[in-house]
Amino acid sequence: MKLVLATGNKGKLREFKQMCEDEIVPFADLLGEFEIVEDGESFAANALIKAQTIYEKLGNEYIVIADDSGISLPILGGAPSIYSARYAGENATDKENLYKLIDEVKKKGVSSTTAYYTAAIAIVSKYGEYVVHGWMHGDVVVEPSGEKGFGYDPVFVPSGYDKTLGELDDDVKSTISHRSKALALAKPIIQMLKNK
Repeated sequence: MKLVLATGNKGKLREFKQMCEDEIVPFADLLGEFEIVEDGESFAANALIKAQTIYEKLGNEYIVIADDSGISLPILGGAPSIYSARYAGENATDKENLYKLIDEVKKKGVSSTTAYYTAAIAIVSKYGEYVVHGWMHGDVVVEPSGEKGFGYDPVFVPSGYDKTLGELDDDVKSTISHRSKALALAKPIIQMLKNK
């Protein structure tokens, strides 16, 4: 069975390709670009919505993988959470979302605060649906640093490090990230499904 990734996000696609030994195809290569409405109440629900939508269009010769992820700051009541990709508005850019987060943290009168990333990976195939989670804890700082990664990476310093994800090399990030931790749990499920 072929693996299909239910995302149009180039940053996520790049990360999945780096972390997956298997050949993985973005859904747009098979179906063209279209918007999937993510109206779930959790990362898991949104990941499942994406995977189910693509699976229903492709049929049962495919294993569809989708992730939903974001950053949460306790100081902001857990925001932006599932709204991370549209924190500054519906069609906001990564940069607009980043600077809104910085502004909200500054309003609290701090220059650094506890934060964590969550990734939920959904796997949908003819054999059923699965969801796994991964987390990465650290701090958000109000001075962006580094050009690597995407999204909030320039302001997130993982626990045990003194550099932001925007500064860390991809090989380091791929061992500590929320997505890599979720993917480590997803891989045995994917292998099991492929071998059925």
